[in-house]
Amino acid sequence: MDPDYDYMTFPEVVASAVDAYAQAGIKDPRQALAMAEVHDCFTRTELVLMEDLGFAARGTAWKEVLAGTFDLDGELAVNPDGGLKSFGHPIGASGLRMLFEAWLQLRGEGGNAGSPPSRAGAGSPSRTTPAAHRASACRSSGSSGRSRA
Repeated sequence: MDPDYDYMTFPEVVASAVDAYAQAGIKDPRQALAMAEVHDCFTRTELVLMEDLGFAARGTAWKEVLAGTFDLDGELAVNPDGGLKSFGHPIGASGLRMLFEAWLQLRGEGGNAGSPPSRAGAGSPSRTTPAAHRASACRSSGSSGRSRA
């Protein structure tokens, strides 16, 4: 075990997010994205990932959650479908379901839990280890989208 390892971040997610945002032309993910699917196998994991993805400053995601920032009608809807607590955690299928949900949201087809059609979304599906985390950011090609004024 590495005594210097910081268990409050996944460096792989930070690096992946920086790369994905650069490829998508996103400078400020919290302002540019209309929704995000974040792996929430544990509450702590969801908070850490929201910070790693640049949605909140390090150590402040819990305050943002309490303030409603990541609610469906908040500044940045995170897990608009309810996350793993709504769907369970079928190992291997969770990440695919999360990316499918992001795709539905980007198309404006999120159903009762859906947010308005969005221009951009992000996902951080996970497998079983921090090394397997990855982030993606994408923009829809349609002209409809939620204004992020």
